[in-house]
Amino acid sequence: MIQDIAPHVFDNTYQIIPPRNDDYALCIRKSEVILIGRDPAAAPEPVPSADPETGVLGIPMFSEIRTVFPHAGERAVYLFAIDEKRYFLIDIREEENPVLPEGGRFLWKGSKFLRAMDPQYEAFAAITAVQLARWRESRRFCGHCGTPLEDSLKERALVCPKCGQTEYPKISPAIIVAVTDGDRLLMTRYRGRSYKSYALVAGFVEIGETFEDTVHREVMEETGLKVKNIRYYESQPWGFSDTEMVGFFAELDGDDRITLEEDELSEAGWYTRDEIPDDWRMTSISAKLRMAFKYGEKRVAKENG
Repeated sequence: MIQDIAPHVFDNTYQIIPPRNDDYALCIRKSEVILIGRDPAAAPEPVPSADPETGVLGIPMFSEIRTVFPHAGERAVYLFAIDEKRYFLIDIREEENPVLPEGGRFLWKGSKFLRAMDPQYEAFAAITAVQLARWRESRRFCGHCGTPLEDSLKERALVCPKCGQTEYPKISPAIIVAVTDGDRLLMTRYRGRSYKSYALVAGFVEIGETFEDTVHREVMEETGLKVKNIRYYESQPWGFSDTEMVGFFAELDGDDRITLEEDELSEAGWYTRDEIPDDWRMTSISAKLRMAFKYGEKRVAKENG
C-alpha cells in the first residue's frame, strides 16, 4: 500500500526548523503539488517508466524551487522526514496564481498522478503533505473566537493565541469491508466519482458506533445485505480523504439479493475469484483485500514483502 515504503523509514516527529538547500519543498495549491522533471539517471532510485519530455517527475529541493519562488524558505513549514531527507510545506493560497516557467520542467500534478507516482516513498510524502496542507488551509481561523491560528510550539497542532482553542490534523475513521460468500466477493463501483474501477463497501464511522457496527450499517445501507463473522484485516492512512481506513473481511449472512443504494453506487455484484481483476500494485487497502481474497492472504503477505 502507499504507506508501505520499506526499507525507507517515515519519521513524523514534530519540529520547528528552517529548511536547507538540499531539503525537499512541497508547494501545494488545493490538492495539487509542484513536481520537477529530472533525467532518469538523476532520480533518487530507479523507476519503471519516465515521461519522454520531462523524464522522472519528483519533489523539488529548495535549491530548485527557489528559482520559481525566491522567498520559499520564509514560508516553509517542516512536515516530516523519510530516512535523512527532510520535507517542508509551502502552502500556496487559492487566491495566488504563480506562473511556472515555460518548458515543462515544473508541473502541477494532482491526486490521480500521485496515486501512481514512483518512487513510492515520494508519492507517500506528497500525498501526506497534501493532507496536512488541506487541514491548515481549512483551519486558518479559530472556530470559537475567529482569531488567526498559530503553529503550536510543542506538537503538530494549530493554536488560538487568544482563547487557547487547539486544532489537530483532521483524521476521519472509516471502514472498508470485503464481503464474501464462499467463492464469491461483493464488489461495487462508485457513482459520480472520478475513480471508475472496482471498489468495496466503505463508509465513515458515525458517532457512537464501533467499527463492527459501521460494517453492518454500511453493507446494509449500500447493498441491503446482512453480514456475520466480521474479522479485522489491516488499516491504512488514506490522505486523499483525510481518512484512516480500517479493513475487514465479513461473510454474507442469509439472502444474497442486492438492493443497490443508487445515490452512492452505480453497480454492485458478486464476482468469483477468476472474475476479479488483478491489481498487484496494491496502493490501496481495497486492492489488497481483493487480492487477499483472490489469491489468499499468505501469498499477498509474501508479495507485499
